[in-house]
Amino acid sequence: MRTVVERERKFECPADFRVPDLVGDSVAALGDPKVIKLDATYYDTPELRLTRGALALRKRTGGADEGWHLKVGAAGGARTEHQRALTRGSKPPDDLMRLVRGAARGGPVEPVARVETRRREWELRGADGSVLATLADDAVVGHDLVDGGRTAWHEIEVELVDGDEELLDGVERRLRDAGARPGSPAKIRRVLDERLRDLTTIEAGAATPVYAYAAATRDSLVAHEPAARDGDVDGVHDMRVAVRRLRSTFRSFRALWDQEQIEGVRAELKWLGEQLGGVRDAQVMGPRLDKAVRREQEELVLGPVAADLAARFAADEAAALTRLRRALSSPRYLQLLSTLDEVIEAPPVTDVSARWVNRRIHKAVRRADGLLDTALDRQAEKGVSDDDPALHEARKAYKRGRYAVEVRRHEGDKNAKRLVRGLKGLQDLLGDHQDSVITREVLRDLGVRAYGRKANTFTYGLLYAEQTAHGRELVARLPKAQAKARRRKLRRWLT
Repeated sequence: MRTVVERERKFECPADFRVPDLVGDSVAALGDPKVIKLDATYYDTPELRLTRGALALRKRTGGADEGWHLKVGAAGGARTEHQRALTRGSKPPDDLMRLVRGAARGGPVEPVARVETRRREWELRGADGSVLATLADDAVVGHDLVDGGRTAWHEIEVELVDGDEELLDGVERRLRDAGARPGSPAKIRRVLDERLRDLTTIEAGAATPVYAYAAATRDSLVAHEPAARDGDVDGVHDMRVAVRRLRSTFRSFRALWDQEQIEGVRAELKWLGEQLGGVRDAQVMGPRLDKAVRREQEELVLGPVAADLAARFAADEAAALTRLRRALSSPRYLQLLSTLDEVIEAPPVTDVSARWVNRRIHKAVRRADGLLDTALDRQAEKGVSDDDPALHEARKAYKRGRYAVEVRRHEGDKNAKRLVRGLKGLQDLLGDHQDSVITREVLRDLGVRAYGRKANTFTYGLLYAEQTAHGRELVARLPKAQAKARRRKLRRWLT
């Protein structure tokens, strides 16, 4: 299986759109256009779980890369594509199916759509003849293989080869001047648009925004699973954040669900978060300490500190990734996803008001404010104690508060968007502080181990002292960040 990262931008355009002259900026010439016919069959579950999770599994003929493809991520940005050679049968290859096992809930997939594309493709070349990007002018016809629907459209794709984002910016300006509109959904989403809307619509009265947010977060969790399996730094992080958002939502709005069931779901999400956390911690702590060592003057780094750190965290990450892959391949994980489907898509009859939802949001933010007030009061009374666990509790509470506000941001509330930005700034400061606390714990452990093997521990102590100073400086910045996050205009809509 071959894996590539696509960096592209997509544009919608009218049927009579003509590609403008793109020579200029860093584009020195356009190659002669090639006409290619592409025929792709897309696979999914009856509930379109893969498509909802921004996964596109297809078998395509035509073009230089014909074969089986699994695209991961939203169209129009950087996407990962896993590629396999064509096979005779219609069954997707096992290695691709392993990557979508969670999205498919362990079940089979079947053909759901066919997309036929007549493509005119140009190579955008630099002055040295190198291919900077390709531009595809696509006339597309899509067929829904379940309900028989048909749709046709015209779009442009510009994909980087050896070029950069500046090149894409220049090409985009010329295309927009010629009448193209930025943004176009993935082909499979356009073909299945009506069915997707029917399958993803949730009706739960005033509580609908909560369920919609939970559904989007669950789909995000599934969307990042393939990258997390590969140990991709962003994939692990984003999947872990999705787990946290779900746990927080089920806590802040727990009255919407059966208490015993939802506490069981939260416990299982905690288990999944722990599997992801082991990988994430190693991925964050290793580079953090490596940078800290490299900042030191050479004469202050005594012994093979950098090498020891690299070996330690490489081993930690490898072991944690093995545990994560085992968890994601387990029946326990599939059962968790099925239970999430049940509690999100079949909401119980609830009689709550929009005010009730807003009050739950307000309560989550207010609780975080109270915890931070208490922690800062104690700092003022007893002096700076930058490893005070109360600061960590405030950080966790602000995360829950932010995720609660995101329920309203998800439905487009501009005040909620501003409040999320304010809370994130405070949360990031508290998060940086907590990282400094954990870093000190790791450094102390490493220093003790080094001492046990009679190695020089000076550098570990130096790094520890620097992390302590950094933690105190962060604590000193908290009151100002707190005041900024509490501006009346940000919170008016909650009261």
